[in-house]
Amino acid sequence: QAQLVESGGGLVQPGGSLRLSCTASAWNLDYYSIGWFRQTPGTEREGISCISSNDHSTYYAASVKARFTISRDNAKNTVYLQMTSLNPEDTAVYYCATVKVALHGSRCPQRSVGTPDDYDVWGQGTQVTVSS
Repeated sequence: QAQLVESGGGLVQPGGSLRLSCTASAWNLDYYSIGWFRQTPGTEREGISCISSNDHSTYYAASVKARFTISRDNAKNTVYLQMTSLNPEDTAVYYCATVKVALHGSRCPQRSVGTPDDYDVWGQGTQVTVSS
């Protein structure tokens, strides 16, 4: 069964940085646009970034723009989320997911991050905690 695996989460102090990774062991991510979401208990999953497969265009939610950077290394079959200037409000479980090709082809949803309904295959999530 196709699945994604996130890694790189952990505990970091306010102002610190982390880099999350998203990879798939048994299939090729080259043809999929990939998004990152985050979720805290009792809230809906928030879309924070997306990178397209065709031209590597990137999109960000306002809450993370200028602090987070999404990138991909097709040779390593991995998508990254570099997070800087972290604050306690960034504490959440972070998920990566593939954009539904049938809906959006090789692009991010409406050239934006989209909603969870625009995505199909998800990882299990990685916890990021920002605390002193």
